[in-house]
Amino acid sequence: MTICKIRTADRLQTVEEYYFSKKLREVRGLMAEGRPIINMGIGSPDLAPSNEIVESIQKAVLDAGAHQYQSYQGLPELREAFSGFYKDKFGVDADPTNEILPLMGSKEGIMHISLAFLNPGDEALIPNPGYPTYTSVTKLVGAVPNYYDLSEENRWFPDLDSIQQQDLSKVKIMWVSYPHMPTGASADAEQFQRLVAFANKNSILLVNDNPYSFVLNETPMSILSVSGAKEVALELNSLSKTFNMAGWRVGMVLGSAEHLDAVLKVKSNMDSGMFYGIQKGAITALKSASDWFDGLNKVYRNRRNLIFELADTLNCTYDRNAVGMFVWAKLPEGSKSAEAFIDEILYDKNIFITPGTIFGSNGEGYIRFSLCVTEDTIREAIERF
Repeated sequence: MTICKIRTADRLQTVEEYYFSKKLREVRGLMAEGRPIINMGIGSPDLAPSNEIVESIQKAVLDAGAHQYQSYQGLPELREAFSGFYKDKFGVDADPTNEILPLMGSKEGIMHISLAFLNPGDEALIPNPGYPTYTSVTKLVGAVPNYYDLSEENRWFPDLDSIQQQDLSKVKIMWVSYPHMPTGASADAEQFQRLVAFANKNSILLVNDNPYSFVLNETPMSILSVSGAKEVALELNSLSKTFNMAGWRVGMVLGSAEHLDAVLKVKSNMDSGMFYGIQKGAITALKSASDWFDGLNKVYRNRRNLIFELADTLNCTYDRNAVGMFVWAKLPEGSKSAEAFIDEILYDKNIFITPGTIFGSNGEGYIRFSLCVTEDTIREAIERF
């Protein structure tokens, strides 16, 4: 009997399995061997949502129609809650009827936006270092990644004059993320204005990925607060980090009605709406009082101080003014490659830290610590050195 070999799509040849998917499998294997691994690699909040959020989903499952298909655009009251949240926290006016689209996590939005605006052969400007999903999704839709450099010397902000010298005729999207992942760098209003002007001049859709805006950040900003931004920009946001709801998969994209209509055409063919109970929990989250954010940041601030101590132990340097739920640290002069450095620590000290290289070539020489570990666990890691 002839064995039939089924071929995978050619697009799979352009991407690899997500780094954390592979590395965490290795880490789990070490744990299965009985090794006391401390995972400081991934930014999955270990804290719980508020009691009010949990109670909202518990009550919602008993509502009439809770288990039916939901609207592709989400509950009207969810969009209104997003609108109120953006008005209150960022000073941004967004029409809940057509300028806000709930998502099953902002990662979904990266794919939907790419499918909506990129044709095969088009280019996407992608930060180096930056979130790896921008690259993989660009390749999966048949478009071409065009990397722009970010550096510590330029405070992890693009050199727009240098980019302008390139042939940008095929560029359709520019991905940015401020507060920046993985470095924690922030952008101010003037920098956002420059990005919007650059996108407008070159007819590029600017997408700001903004899930870390409220973690250890005294001045949260939205790119949509800049005059004229809606004409050229979309913003992704998420409840994962701000409200400890990573597993709930709740995010949103905001922008002009025209741009969101294009995204909705893709989304409505990809899913059948978000679970009703999760939407009700999200509504409660978005109405959280300021003491929620204060309490969350107190926990992360204490953890970050201990991570600074750990980084000092490794003779790394870092920016104390960076924001978000990570500490981006530069390895000491003369160190091994970032991946060799973290592998040595993994197998010698049973501690997993993320190498900066997974975020791009400009991440070489850096490592990233997650704040999603308890103070006692961080102290134990320090003691291992």
